[in-house]
Amino acid sequence: MKKAKEIRNGNVLKMKNEIFRVLKAEHFNPSEKACVMKLKLENILSGQVSNDIIPASDAVEDLKLDTREMQYLFSAGSTYTFMDNENYEQLEVEKDQIGDNVVFLQEEMNITVQFYEGRVVSIELPTVVIAEIDYTEEVERGNTSGSLVKEAKLANGHEIKVPAFIKQGEKVKIDTRTGEYMSRA
Repeated sequence: MKKAKEIRNGNVLKMKNEIFRVLKAEHFNPSEKACVMKLKLENILSGQVSNDIIPASDAVEDLKLDTREMQYLFSAGSTYTFMDNENYEQLEVEKDQIGDNVVFLQEEMNITVQFYEGRVVSIELPTVVIAEIDYTEEVERGNTSGSLVKEAKLANGHEIKVPAFIKQGEKVKIDTRTGEYMSRA
């Protein structure tokens, strides 16, 4: 148990019989009232994001998740198979537990899997992945003004926006948190 005023971004809490990851924690002191904590929370099991305000003096249950480094092996239908890097045990995870980042999974990619009471609650990909542009339109000569972007399709079929100078076959860095182009690889 910890005091609410000690909550920080990234903490995992058990509140209202549910498990939440703190996305943002702000200490707020309105004049003439007791201090409160404004929290932006993500329900680890459902993925739903919500906002909450609790008194800074309240006690909350701080959870420690078991974390293991695993390697992505392959997928079969909607099931994805990972291997524990320490004991080589394999783990099968359904697509909906991985979320939208499933498009950035690459064979032999090392990821972090978090467990709560033996159940997978979160899969964290590396912040940056390198992907090859499978298809993109060429930009007309002379139409290359500063902030021109175009659609590009990655080898896995996922589409992103890239600057006009990126060509088919080039490798690019993508931020897995936002799904946006970062730079050439």
